[in-house]
Amino acid sequence: MAQRVDLDGKPVAAMSICMIGGGGFIGSHLSEKLMAETSHKAVVVDVSSEKINHLLGESHPWSSRIEFHHMNIKNDSRLETLIKASDLTINLAAICTPADYNTRPLDTIFSNFIDAIPVIKYCTENNKRLIHFSTCEVYGKTIGSFLPDDFRKDPKYYMLKEDVSPCIFGPVEKQRWSYACAKQMTDRLIYAEHAENGLKFTIVRPYNWIGPRMDFIPGVDGPCDGVPRVLACFSNNLLRGEPLKLVDGGRSQRTFLYVKDAIEAVLLMIDNPERANGQIFNVGNPDNEVSVKELADLMIQVYAKVAGVPASSLSTLDVSSEEFYGKGYDDSDRRIPDMTIITRQLGWKPKTPLDKLLDDTLQYQHQTYSNAIKKVLSKPSN
Repeated sequence: MAQRVDLDGKPVAAMSICMIGGGGFIGSHLSEKLMAETSHKAVVVDVSSEKINHLLGESHPWSSRIEFHHMNIKNDSRLETLIKASDLTINLAAICTPADYNTRPLDTIFSNFIDAIPVIKYCTENNKRLIHFSTCEVYGKTIGSFLPDDFRKDPKYYMLKEDVSPCIFGPVEKQRWSYACAKQMTDRLIYAEHAENGLKFTIVRPYNWIGPRMDFIPGVDGPCDGVPRVLACFSNNLLRGEPLKLVDGGRSQRTFLYVKDAIEAVLLMIDNPERANGQIFNVGNPDNEVSVKELADLMIQVYAKVAGVPASSLSTLDVSSEEFYGKGYDDSDRRIPDMTIITRQLGWKPKTPLDKLLDDTLQYQHQTYSNAIKKVLSKPSN
C-alpha cells in the first residue's frame, strides 16, 4: 500500500485505533474503510460483531489489522488496557434510537453519559487522543421554532453552528430530551478535560447518517416491538406493504447524509490530528433537507422502482407523537448544519444527493430483508 499523506503533505503513520461500539452501523463502515485504504489497525469493542463479521477471519489480507473484543464496557477492566495500548480511541457506543428515549430514559442517560466517563478518564490519564461521537440532538430546539410564522422560513434561525448556537431543550417531563442532555454533558466533560488536563479530543456531531446496515428491521434482526429510526422505520413499512406512519403529519424537517461521505470525514479527522484536535465538527449535508413527509413520499417512489411494485400500492398514515412514541415525546422542527468549521479545517464537503442515497439504501434493504419479511408474514398468527 502506497504511503498516505495528510492534508499538509506529511506522511501518515500507521496507528492502532480502539473503536468502542465499533460493531455497529458507523463502526462497520469505518472498519471497511480502514482495512481497504489504510495501514491502521482496528481494535473493535462491542457486544455484537454481526455487522463486521464479513471483515473478520484469517482469509482476508488485513486479518492481522483487525480484532474483535466481545465486551460490555460498563464493568470490564480490559477497557483501560485496550485504550492504553492504542494510539487513538473512537467512542461510538450509545443508545441512539428515539423510541428508547421515552421508554428507557435511565438506560439512555447511563449509556450516553455515565458509561462514557471511564473512556474519557482513561484517555486523559494515558495521554491518548479521543474522537467522540456526539449528536446534532445536543442543539435541541432551534431559535426558529419559537418565532412567529413570518420568520419561520428564514434558514438563519435554523442554522446550527458549533461555536455559537445555544442548546435549547424541552422541559424535564419531556423525557425525549434525556438523550440530548446526556450527550451534551459528555461534550462538556470532554471539553473540561481538555481545558484542565490537556485531553486531545475531536467531537463529531452527525446529522442523520444513513445507508446500508443502518439500524434494524423489527422481527428480523431486531425486537418485534422495536421502533427503529425514521429511515429503517419507513423501510420496514415498505417491506411489509404497510402505510408509512407520519408522526404529527411528518412536518419536522431533517437533513440526510450518506454514510460513505461521512466516513470520508472521519478518516480526515483520524489522519489530521493537528487540524482536528480541539474541534467540534458538524457532519451533515445541508443540501439534502426534506420534511419527514417528503422523505416518505420519496422513499415510496424509490422503493416502488426497486421492488417492482406500483407506487399506488404504498401509502402514508398520520399518527400523533403520543400514539407512536408514548407520553413525554417532544421534537425540534428543523436542524441545518453549518459546515464552516469542517470545511475550513479539513476541506470536507458531502457529495451524495438524496435520490442517490435513498436508491443505494433501499436497494440494500430490499436485497437483505425482503425474503426474511416474506417468511415472517407467511407464518400463521397465533
